[in-house]
Amino acid sequence: MKFLRFKHNDEIKTGYLSEEKVIELQGDILDYFNADNDKIEEDTVKSHPVDDIEITKPVDPSKVVCVGLNYKDHADELEMTLPDHPIIFIKPPSAVIGPDENIVNPPESKQVDYEAELGVVIGKDCRRVSVDEAADYIFGYTIVNDITARDLQEYDDQWTRSKSYDTFCPIGPVIENEFIPEDKKIQSFVNGERRQDSNISNMIFSPFELLSYMSNVMTLKAGDVIATGTPPGVGPITADGTVDIKIEGIGTLSNKLIRED
Repeated sequence: MKFLRFKHNDEIKTGYLSEEKVIELQGDILDYFNADNDKIEEDTVKSHPVDDIEITKPVDPSKVVCVGLNYKDHADELEMTLPDHPIIFIKPPSAVIGPDENIVNPPESKQVDYEAELGVVIGKDCRRVSVDEAADYIFGYTIVNDITARDLQEYDDQWTRSKSYDTFCPIGPVIENEFIPEDKKIQSFVNGERRQDSNISNMIFSPFELLSYMSNVMTLKAGDVIATGTPPGVGPITADGTVDIKIEGIGTLSNKLIRED
């Protein structure tokens, strides 16, 4: 089921996609972690045509935990040795935006890059979870664009500045709770031109391994998101350019880049 949050009459509401309609639910989106059909039916309010609502970011994470290198074909592209453990960093909640919101190119950067990534949405708080237990804490999967000021990343000794500008973490459009994270295409397009084309089966560390590793470092809170790394083909976006990220079985996340005044 594809859960989402949307704006309607200036209110943020929860629902799920059903063909060309959004079925509105009365609870918060995190209330539907492991919800059965009876609860969903009981909480159903009404339906809306998709064209009548504005889809927004599916969650408000306390943090987005990201992986620096997690695709075998990306390592091959960069001629890098496969890491023996995940290299992780954090994006702040102030970077998170939703579908169709603008990515803002800060004046400090002359090169802003897209990075298509599978996102894992945490369903309940977890700490020191094993790999075998990890699936029990996953609400579902979404799409993340790990926007990066590449010139600043190369200039700084660490990545916090280049990854953390406001609007540098588009997430959405939905949380798919029936997604199986294997053998699914992941692609990115800039102004309609394909730039990345891989498969999540090329990951070095699975979503379950990443969740376990990260939860042994920090408590992952309900609504937090894990960005699982990007395949080869990352590159720059120019002003007024549009990035579409597609993951088979989830959908498409679209955002436009504008320059900060």
